[in-house]
Amino acid sequence: MDLTTTYLGLHLKNPIVPSASPLSEDIGKIKQMEDAGASAVVLQSLFEEQITHEALELHYHTTIHNESFAEAMTYFPEPEEYKLGPEEYLEHIIKAKEAVNIPIIASLNGSTPGGWTEYSKKMEQAGADALELNIYMLATNPARTSNYIENVYLEILRSVKSSVKIPVVMKISPYFSSLASFAKQLDDAGANGLLLFNRFYQPDIDLESLEVIPNILLSSPQSMRLPLRWIAILYGKVKADLAATSGIHSAEDVIKMVMVGAKITQMFAALHKNGIGHIKNVIRDIEKWMDEHEYESIDLMRGSMSHKSVSNPGAFERANYMKALKSFK
Repeated sequence: MDLTTTYLGLHLKNPIVPSASPLSEDIGKIKQMEDAGASAVVLQSLFEEQITHEALELHYHTTIHNESFAEAMTYFPEPEEYKLGPEEYLEHIIKAKEAVNIPIIASLNGSTPGGWTEYSKKMEQAGADALELNIYMLATNPARTSNYIENVYLEILRSVKSSVKIPVVMKISPYFSSLASFAKQLDDAGANGLLLFNRFYQPDIDLESLEVIPNILLSSPQSMRLPLRWIAILYGKVKADLAATSGIHSAEDVIKMVMVGAKITQMFAALHKNGIGHIKNVIRDIEKWMDEHEYESIDLMRGSMSHKSVSNPGAFERANYMKALKSFK
C-alpha cells in the first residue's frame, strides 16, 4: 500500500502532517509525532509581534526615549508569555532538525508588510525545509478595500519569496470576495502551496466582568466541509500544491481531502483530544480503506472527486445548495 505523496517538492511517506500548534514546542513531542507516523511537522508560529517587540526593546534600551514610547511598548505581550522568542525559535528549528528525519516546516504569523518578513531567511538558514506564512489580518477599517487587503498578502508573499529559496506556503482564510481569483493571484506571485483554511480567533464576552475574553474552540469534523469544497474547486486551476487544515480528525477525512485534490492534510484538534498516537490509528484506517476499495496508492485517488473530475460539478455550487434545501426534512 503506497501512501507516499509529494508536497512542496518534499517526498513524504503519507499525507498526515501535524499543524502548527503548542505540541511542536517540545522536541520530545516532535519525536513522538515522527514515531507515530507523521510525514512532516509544522512548528508553532513565530509572531510578527514577537520580532517587533524584540526590536523595540533593543531600541528602547540603546537610545534616548520618551514616555510615549515606553507606553507604546506596553501594548505588546510580555516576553515570558511566549515560550520561544525569535532567537529561541531559530535554535528550536536546529534542534528539531537534529532530532528527527522528517521535514520541519517553520511558521511565520503576521499581518503587515515589513522587516519581520526578513526572518524567513534566518529560518531557512536554521534548516527549515519549508515556510508556512500564516497571514492573520482582519479587515476592520471600512476605508480599506478588498484590493488593499489582497495586495498586503501579495506584498508579504513577494517579500518572503525574494528572501528564501525554500518553498513558501500561504495559509489563508476563506474571507475573500473572489477566493478563486485571489488563489490564482497568490499562485502567480509564486506561492508553492496554499493551505486552506485559517480559522480566525473568535472572541467571547464574560457577562459577569463585561470583558471581551479569549475562547479557543477546537475544530470539529464538520469544519472540514469548507476547505473540502474549495480544494475541490481549485484543484487543477492553480499550480501550487493544495493542503487542507481544519476538521481533519479521521482516516475518512484524510481520504476525502485527498480525493478532492489535497497533497497533505494537517491536524491538531484530533491529536489534542486523542493523543499523538492517534496518527497511527489514522494511517492504519487509511490502509484498510484503500485495501477494501482496491486503491494501490494515494496518487490514484487524488483529485478523483474534484470539481473538474466529477460528473456533476454543480454539486459544489449553487445547484446543490437548492437541492439540499429542498430535500431537508
